[in-house]
Amino acid sequence: MVEYLTGLLMVLGSIFCLVASVGVVRLPDALTRMHAATKAGTLGTGLLLIAEALYYRQLGISLRAATVIVLVLLTAPVAAHLIGRASYRSGESLSDRTWIDELRSQKEK
Repeated sequence: MVEYLTGLLMVLGSIFCLVASVGVVRLPDALTRMHAATKAGTLGTGLLLIAEALYYRQLGISLRAATVIVLVLLTAPVAAHLIGRASYRSGESLSDRTWIDELRSQKEK
């Protein structure tokens, strides 16, 4: 039974990682690309690591998987925020579908 759950988690994690990579390639600007990479990539990585911990069922591997999940959850949003902010401040053009630019007033300062 654990093997089926592990397989399901691996397939779901792989699908989310695939969606993240397709989003990075297909989305129009850096802000939406980093959003796709952060959200779907983090979820996919977490699911793959949970599947690994369930498959091996060893304390050391489970603790390492939990540590990596926590580190990814803590660092991915910060990195995405910094990448988005740097691309915006460097003058990267926004997509035509971006209607509200809340940082425009800060850019002029």
